Amino acid sequence: MEKTRVAIVGMGTVGTGVARLLLDQGDRTARHAGRTLWLEKIVVRDPSKPRDVDLPAGLLTDNLDEVLQHSEIEVVAQLIGGLEPARTIMLKLLESGKNVVTANKALLAEHGAELFDRARELGRSIAFEGAVAGGIPIVTNIGQCLSANQILSVVGILNGTSNFIVTAMAEQGLSAEEAIAQAQANGYAEADPTMDIDGTDAAQKLAILAHLAFGARVHWSEIPRTGIDQLEPIDLRFADELGYRVKLLGVAQLVDDRVEMHVAPTLIRQGRPLAEVRGAYNAITVVGDAVGRVFYHGLGAGQMPTASAVVADLIDTSVGRTQITFGNLELWSDRTPTTDVRAQRDLPGRYYLRWQVDDRPGVMAKIAGILGEHSVSIASVIQHEAESDDASDVPLVIMTHQTTEGAIGDALAAIHRLPFVRSRAVKMRVLER
Repeated sequence: MEKTRVAIVGMGTVGTGVARLLLDQGDRTARHAGRTLWLEKIVVRDPSKPRDVDLPAGLLTDNLDEVLQHSEIEVVAQLIGGLEPARTIMLKLLESGKNVVTANKALLAEHGAELFDRARELGRSIAFEGAVAGGIPIVTNIGQCLSANQILSVVGILNGTSNFIVTAMAEQGLSAEEAIAQAQANGYAEADPTMDIDGTDAAQKLAILAHLAFGARVHWSEIPRTGIDQLEPIDLRFADELGYRVKLLGVAQLVDDRVEMHVAPTLIRQGRPLAEVRGAYNAITVVGDAVGRVFYHGLGAGQMPTASAVVADLIDTSVGRTQITFGNLELWSDRTPTTDVRAQRDLPGRYYLRWQVDDRPGVMAKIAGILGEHSVSIASVIQHEAESDDASDVPLVIMTHQTTEGAIGDALAAIHRLPFVRSRAVKMRVLER
């Protein structure tokens, strides 16, 4: 059977999974590719380091030139994280005549236009299914399977680590710190989980999906984002009382021919598919004008789900499918102007609001009056009795009707100046779809 020689650069968690699939499941990949995917080289920092996979002798090297100068290696899985040296290595791979597969969403979100333009100039391709949502084939589905549609919205849980943390807080009553420690113990969170919990990782993935869905070229840092780092168990309990669950959502949708994008903790009505996604899973709802609403659900991180996506890209690249779609889609280009994200003040929506306020008469009336002055209508209120006789303050929760981010912001600024309001408001969006 014909061989396509491939290489891996970087053998961390995902790289190890890719090597395992290529070495242990060669018959399976050959059946799908119509050729053998022959693992020729793996570039690592330290070839003497113990590996969690049995590797044939001579496969490991610390010399990238052994791949760059190997004329028979056609496809390389570049699985180094971060921006550098990942960017430089990818450029070298492309310039040496290799097609590239990557799972590095940060690299694409930051340098996608430069890398894709260079690949096109050289007649090479870049495949990146593993960069978003792990084992869920969302890139292929939006870029190819739904290509007959005008995509209207993409809404999803795009970070499995944050979803694991929020699930643990809601179901086990843990604090954020305790839930993060549990995620780290289970291998779902890095030693520094900042990018997961502050919304950066989800924003980078959302930027990629918005580009695929709408052709919108938006730098991920321009996407309004709020993470789960300030989320408190009390708000999860109130959400449950109201019939909702809280999830960190990435939202990209067309509104009046402009793209609305944001990442934020959001209340979703219990029983809806996104609300019931638990643990380290991702889920994405896509709405197209022809197909309607479709839902994708699966493990969004971890060794084998992401390795599954990378190997699928290796197969598509080896048989030439990637080259066809890469050339035709014209993804990312410095020649394409960036897209303006719809101004945050104009974003419509319903909101969950919570304050800690003095437990005395007139508080609710004054707050309701200020909301009314800013055209914010109240849908429901929760104000429980104080938990103890000597408590002087209580939580006040308000759910609004449809309004705008600007109206809510102006109203909250006025409410925060009231002397009986003890805390700044907790504000979360409510997903109505």
